[in-house]
Amino acid sequence: MADAKVTLEIVTPHGPALHEEVDDVTAPSVSGEFGVLPGHLPLLAALRTGIVTFHKSGEEKRLAVAEGFVEVKDDRALLLTDKVAHRHEIDPVKVRLELKDVQQQLDQYTGPPVSPEWQDLVSRENWAAVQLELYGDPPPATQRPFEMFGPPAPLEENELTMPDPENDLEAKVEGRPPVSH
Repeated sequence: MADAKVTLEIVTPHGPALHEEVDDVTAPSVSGEFGVLPGHLPLLAALRTGIVTFHKSGEEKRLAVAEGFVEVKDDRALLLTDKVAHRHEIDPVKVRLELKDVQQQLDQYTGPPVSPEWQDLVSRENWAAVQLELYGDPPPATQRPFEMFGPPAPLEENELTMPDPENDLEAKVEGRPPVSH
């Protein structure tokens, strides 16, 4: 079992991006980072934009992936994603300009925060940020409200619940009059 390997495959809409026999893989999922060693139990997870790390012959390698899916089964980790970037492919000046542009668009955005347009802008911002992180020059950390894996959107006005004066347990415990509207 000492020389058991994991087959790491990364596939994009443009075709295979990576096919390597590796010692281990660490990938970013929407539930947090997870690692895969030979003999790993079957797994299906949603990927979030982040860094994939793997070891081959004692050497650590890293690359950036966009959101997608990963399937682990029979010592094979298959990542399906729209984008992959290797460090040597990244032009930090172009990526910084893209990040600045998308952040300006986000700052000026006036539409609903859970719209496809908003999600696309946040996705572009995350992709630029992870490329810079891979390059070794990460931007300051940000978390946009209503991001797919960030804080939930606020309740709509018609979803808000008003306190019921008859059942205001806090008031009863504190010995104060109930809240009424």
